[in-house]
Amino acid sequence: MGNAIKSQKGQPDESQTEALKDYDNLIVLADYPCRDISEPIFKMGERLRGLSEDGCWWRVRSFQTGTENYIPNNHVAKVYHGWLFEGVARLKAEELLRLPGNAVGSFLIRESPSQRGMYSLSVRHRAIKHYKIFRMANSWYYISPRLTFQCLEDMVNHYSESSDGICCVLTSPCLSLSTPATNLTTQAPPVVMRRNFDWKKVERSQLLNPSEQSETDSRQNMVSFGVRNSIAAYLSVSDIEQQRPKSHRNKKSKSVYVMPDSSSMDIQEDN
Repeated sequence: MGNAIKSQKGQPDESQTEALKDYDNLIVLADYPCRDISEPIFKMGERLRGLSEDGCWWRVRSFQTGTENYIPNNHVAKVYHGWLFEGVARLKAEELLRLPGNAVGSFLIRESPSQRGMYSLSVRHRAIKHYKIFRMANSWYYISPRLTFQCLEDMVNHYSESSDGICCVLTSPCLSLSTPATNLTTQAPPVVMRRNFDWKKVERSQLLNPSEQSETDSRQNMVSFGVRNSIAAYLSVSDIEQQRPKSHRNKKSKSVYVMPDSSSMDIQEDN
């Protein structure tokens, strides 16, 4: 980890501190507080941005909800490259991979909580599969001895293109599909239900000539543009039907069959 650069006032500059962090973000390992105490502020699998660390506490901000609060450091794990989870045990990795944001091929590489530098690959398939990652004397890595990689990134890139002996191709890092914070400004406006009204009391001008109304009235017009067009079309057809003489409706059409011209039969399609 890089040392935080101090500002002129002697306090850590948050923008400079963020720039020096070599981890992407934090992941919540367990609901906090637990549901037996109260409704959780942060839920398992939620992505957090670490703002500052004070002893055994983190001050964090949720990427999903924007909530800013404190959380114990044993409730979170640092995530590197989006898929390398620091200090996550086997059972906790299985819990995270079973969360709704993951699918077949979702994966994470976890560093052993007890042995630094020892890694395992956990993949969601029909069941959660685990693969021990071995490290050679020259610091290269491998799952199968026939295929070695200079770094973990190379290993992830390879198995993202080909399963090559593991259960399936790696598709996305664990929880990479979690829902981002909702942008309220882009939400569709709520649907407002208007009270029912008596069609018999509505004047024809209200339905067909809204342009003659003021701008304020047109905004609150009870009939949408599409409905007005449909009504106008219906009324125009009704007027035509009323003006037609009854004798015209009762006439039966005659079918006429024309024999094809023999000269046209000689034309062939160009193949």
